[in-house]
Amino acid sequence: MVLKSLIFHLLLIIVPDFYLYWRYFRAHAWWQQLLWSFPSLCLAVAAIWLTSLGDFVPDNMIWLNLYLLFFALVAGGKLSFSLGTFCGKRGKQIGFFLVLLEWVLVFWGAFVGVRQLEVRHLDLAFNDLPAAFDGYRIVHFTDLHLGSSDKDYVCEIVDSINAQHPDVVVFTGDIQNKQPSEIQPYRGILSGIKALDGVFSVQGNHDYAMYIDAPYYQKAMNEELTVGAQQDMGWTVLANYHQFVYRGGDSIVIAGMENDGNGRFPHRGNINNALWGVSRSQFVVMLEHDPVSWRNKILTHSHCQLTLSGHTHGMQFSLFGWCPLSLLKTECNGLYHMGERMLFVSKGAGALVPFRFGCNPEVVVITLRKKQSSAVK
Repeated sequence: MVLKSLIFHLLLIIVPDFYLYWRYFRAHAWWQQLLWSFPSLCLAVAAIWLTSLGDFVPDNMIWLNLYLLFFALVAGGKLSFSLGTFCGKRGKQIGFFLVLLEWVLVFWGAFVGVRQLEVRHLDLAFNDLPAAFDGYRIVHFTDLHLGSSDKDYVCEIVDSINAQHPDVVVFTGDIQNKQPSEIQPYRGILSGIKALDGVFSVQGNHDYAMYIDAPYYQKAMNEELTVGAQQDMGWTVLANYHQFVYRGGDSIVIAGMENDGNGRFPHRGNINNALWGVSRSQFVVMLEHDPVSWRNKILTHSHCQLTLSGHTHGMQFSLFGWCPLSLLKTECNGLYHMGERMLFVSKGAGALVPFRFGCNPEVVVITLRKKQSSAVK
């Protein structure tokens, strides 16, 4: 279950509540004390119930989303006020200000920021790009998490993609939250994505069956159904495989690895299989859901010039462009270079938990450019 840190959740609920009770409410009437404690008690019971579920998230995400919303408003509000009370004589006023600030952040992220889809444009230049592909337009989107989305928003994503008139569309994983049944209501919409050279996709960690409590055979079947649903939409799933794209006598390679993460995330990526038979003179665009694979495998075991990833969602939070994930010195959002080779990590179009503040969802248009010779003419 997503609330694996149950003890941590309970501490965040109980400790501020007990502190404020001891400081402000212990001398009040019993019914006032009960009213004060009742929301926190409900949150604690909900946390225990959600943790008791076998799957990573409930089948109906509304229960988890409601819990997280009220957790942020109640427990987060009490924590914010508690911190404010340590700020001297004006502690109460500062506490109320912090509560208001936190509530604004929560409501904006949950109801506004999460739907502010952006179309981001990048021009990337390479020395070894075949001349026929100068101006080639790749539309990259990722992390749909359809179990947490709705049809109007998915239609907006598809319309935004088609409006770019792409040469190719690539999707870098996490089409679902935990099971293929989430894809079914959106198959007709997503099959409407149009590109001259087609739509290519790879699997993300949520596209495997690691988030459900089920027998092995059911998990294996679910993984096949997830791939099959994408194929039925006309997408080409690159599971440690590649395809050539041609323009006249020139070609580039669109390659894809299965998810290749660290720790508890699936690491099924096989770069040797993905690039089997590809010459080192070929220009390769590699699709890989988890950006950690760029340093772990792609840079060291291949010549791929451009890697496209998702997975991080940009943490779904940033302040003035700064993402807390950057403290871990990891590739979490945007463009990264290693010599002439590049990695682009998209913030994604959706999320398991629908919340975004300062980190809007996106569809990315990447235009490939051939670097011009610097020789004096």
